Amino acid sequence: MEYIPNEVIENKTIVSKYRELLTIVYPKTHNEERKAIRKAFVLATNAHNGVRRKRGEPYIYHPIAVAMICCKEMNLGATSVICALLHDVVEDTDYTLEDIRDMFGDVVAEIIDGLTKIEDLVFDNKNMSIQAENFKKIFLSMSKDVRVILIKLADRLHNMRTLDSMPPEKQLKIASETSFFYVPFAHRLGLYTIKSELEDYAMKYTNPTEYYAIAERIKGTEEERRNLIDDFVKPIRENLESNGIHAEISSRTKSIYSIQQKMVKKNVNFEDIYDIFAVRFVFDSPVEEEFEICWKIYKIVCLLYQTNPSRDRNFLTHPKANGYQSLHVTAMSKAGKWVEVQIRSKRMDEIAEKGLAAHYKYKEDGSGDADVDN
Repeated sequence: MEYIPNEVIENKTIVSKYRELLTIVYPKTHNEERKAIRKAFVLATNAHNGVRRKRGEPYIYHPIAVAMICCKEMNLGATSVICALLHDVVEDTDYTLEDIRDMFGDVVAEIIDGLTKIEDLVFDNKNMSIQAENFKKIFLSMSKDVRVILIKLADRLHNMRTLDSMPPEKQLKIASETSFFYVPFAHRLGLYTIKSELEDYAMKYTNPTEYYAIAERIKGTEEERRNLIDDFVKPIRENLESNGIHAEISSRTKSIYSIQQKMVKKNVNFEDIYDIFAVRFVFDSPVEEEFEICWKIYKIVCLLYQTNPSRDRNFLTHPKANGYQSLHVTAMSKAGKWVEVQIRSKRMDEIAEKGLAAHYKYKEDGSGDADVDN
């Protein structure tokens, strides 16, 4: 659908998007930080005034969306939101890094500088020596402040979400770059949700035939899957309640890219993959009680259903390198389908979904220190 510019509607939309951002960021900021966020928003809006994205919409929509990802999906704080709003100002407008330093201080300026340097890197998928050097530069940036790569990942995620406005050759280049460069960083930082989304978007443009074929299969089995999960969960929920365990129960479908990779590696059809979907039990408890409750839920599942011990995964006492903790058990439903069950606390779930962004909660007070808030 062709985008038709309308400045009156666009100005209202900009204000609406900014207010939505403030609503999300408000509980985790104090008054001075909110003033700085407003200052960054006004600066970015003025700096990008009159500039439009490929699809025709005002450019300022993009930095606001990146700031929203940082705040809402990565749980980052005020400094990250400010840097997200300003991330393209030095590169694309007349403002200099020193201007940013004068207005927002050293910490914001250093992060913006790191973001600009990442953008300046030459992505060469064929020349591995250049690529290895690029990775080294990124790690050096991360060693100073990991928020540089977290904000860059948020930037890339929004670009992938809006990639349909680009010409096909540009789509292919950006998608290939994403899978080669950004996905490994998301994986290294434990950003499972963002990593999966980036992989799916990259596949959508690099391998559209298989992407849409698998997407259709997932959509076609949606109702059957929902009924199966409802039947599977019901007795577990009843047993949890009778044991005084309160857990949020949700289900998730394996990403399209992960399904395709499993089909290729195991040389199987879509129907033969038994862990296309998983059920997750997430409970809230003091840290010292987490393991005990995880094993109680595990025991309930094992008493109700036949399980596959070879598929058990104990990431409680043996966390993954990125901090992931969870207890996995695969059970046979009454419908004859294997269901993967993931059991974890809210603390573990936040780390599982947001990785390092959840591990490190910054005291973003402009002091220059990225302190761990334990």
